[in-house]
Parts: sequence; structure tokens; C-alpha cells
Amino acid sequence: MSGTVLVTAGGPGVTLQDAGRAGQTGFGLSRGGASDPMALIEAEALLGASAADVCIEISGMGARFQVTTPTRIALTGATAKASIDKRDIKGFVTELLLPGQTLAVGPIIDGVYCYLSFAGGLNVPLRMGGRGAHLLGRIGQHLKDGDTLGLGGDPAPDSPARKLDPDRTSKGPVRVMPGPQTELFDETVRQRFQATEFTRSARGNRQGVRMDHDGEGFATADQLALVSDFISEGDIQMTGDGRPFVLLSEHQTTGGYPRIGTVIPADLPRVAQAVPGTKLTFQLISLQDAEAAWRSKADILKRLKSRCSALVRDPRDIPELMSMNLISGVVSGRES
Repeated sequence: MSGTVLVTAGGPGVTLQDAGRAGQTGFGLSRGGASDPMALIEAEALLGASAADVCIEISGMGARFQVTTPTRIALTGATAKASIDKRDIKGFVTELLLPGQTLAVGPIIDGVYCYLSFAGGLNVPLRMGGRGAHLLGRIGQHLKDGDTLGLGGDPAPDSPARKLDPDRTSKGPVRVMPGPQTELFDETVRQRFQATEFTRSARGNRQGVRMDHDGEGFATADQLALVSDFISEGDIQMTGDGRPFVLLSEHQTTGGYPRIGTVIPADLPRVAQAVPGTKLTFQLISLQDAEAAWRSKADILKRLKSRCSALVRDPRDIPELMSMNLISGVVSGRES
């Protein structure tokens, strides 16, 4: 049964997001969508396909919600302090939210962007090929107190709770594939870039994040003679002071700063979810290695589904149950 979601507390950093708008670059509109697209696939693995259509991206201090019909929900992406009627809940676990209950999400405690998804999806109008807010493109806005959203009916609200081991433990350098301007940077500059430890700056948003470092900046010999051209998500621009900016989902579509390379899609969520102060290094890899690291959404979804399991094991699924001493110390039906 369909219903509505009521935003009882919204604000800056709370927006509707989806997989983004493909094919709009010619109109000056970048993909947009979730800053961490992996979180949408995680929600789909837990809840089903509807959950991936559109979700609520939450950063900062968080938000609160109520629903008018029972629905399963899941939080993916960054870790947030969250509760249903003050009962603490965890991320990467399905929870049943009932009418009259209040779901509180936030503040964020590990990461930057947390995603709230609903099993039946949200009924949001399509605008220019997408349902999410693109603030730089002036499409949509932050969700505010009192906003209501159409809620699709949960096809199986009584399903047992499930959990997902999200596999977000990748370490090591962030991998960067070459781009059209990589060779404009001298080999010594490229080597110094890879040897430098960067700190994720406090300066950052859905458009991109700055990487701070000690020492001189990074530049090409002809930096001031470059003409603006097409740029894409993951590009690492060297700004006028030689500080790298990694572009995220809501980036501008053209720019004149030189780009030393592009963070591969598999590693870009690490950059998007890096909190200010996080230490990161970068490694330039070949196009062949970048292609080998690429995985389709179908492959990623299949892997994540294999990492989902029941939150509480059914006794019928425990073959060793009868051999367990379930009540310690009881050996007969009467006391000696």
C-alpha cells in the first residue's frame, strides 16, 4: 500500500538523490545524483530494485522522518547515529518503520554522506532524466521541515530483517587513470604527486573536495595557456595555487585547470566519504589496469547480494542445533 514520507526535520545537506542524469552534459548539466553511488547499490541489495530509484542523501547533523504506511528502510553509505523512537538502529540492516514512529538519522559519525532508502521507493517526478536534486543546476532543493514525499508500497513489509557486510575496507592509494592532460605534467611532477600524502580539506561539497599537502604545488609548464574543455567526475584539477581538487558528482562540465588524471569509479566513493583530515595518497595506473578494475552495476550487485544474510538465524537453518547445550547445568527433570 502506498503512502507518504513526512520530513519532520530537514535542512542543509538533506536532498533527494538517485543514480544521476546521464546524457545531459551538452546542456551544461553533470551527472549529479548520489555523491556515493555505491550506497544505492547497497540499498538495492538489501531492499530490492525500487530502493535504488531514488533515496534521501543525508550529511551534517541529519534529519527526522515519519511514514503513513509500514515500510522497510535501510541506511547505507556513511555511518550515522540513528534511531526509531529512540531505539538505536544500525546501518546496512533492514528495519521496519511503522506509522506513528519517528526515524531520526544523524549526526554522521563516520563518513560524509548517509543514504536512507525505502523498500517501495519514493514517488518523485522525473525532471530532465532524473529524480534527484542537482543544486548547482538549480534542480530541486534541500528537504525542509514539513515536506512530504510519495512513498511506494513495500512489496514485503513482513520480510525477516537482513544485514549486509558492505565490503568498504579497501585501503592503499586511490587509483588514478591517465587523462588527456596527464602528459602535460613532467615525470618528476607526476612522481612527486604519487609520493605526496594529502589531507582531505574542510573545503568540499557535492561539487568536489580539495586535497591539502605540504610543499610546493603541482603545475604544468603551460598551465596559463590551457583552454577550457570538457571535464568529468573523478578528474583531479590542479587549481591556480597547485592544490588538487577531486571533482564529484555535481561538478561543473567545463574547466581550464589542468587535470593530472581521473580517480577510477571503484575508488571515488572513498574520496567522497573521506572526512576532513583524512590522509590519502594517489597512484597513477594504466588505462588497461583501470579497465581491469571496472565492474558493472550488475556484477557489483551480485557480489553485494552474496554478502547479505538474515539478521537473526532461523533455528531450522542451524543443523548443529540439537548438539548444543542450550541450558547450561540442566541434566535431568528433577533436582537431586
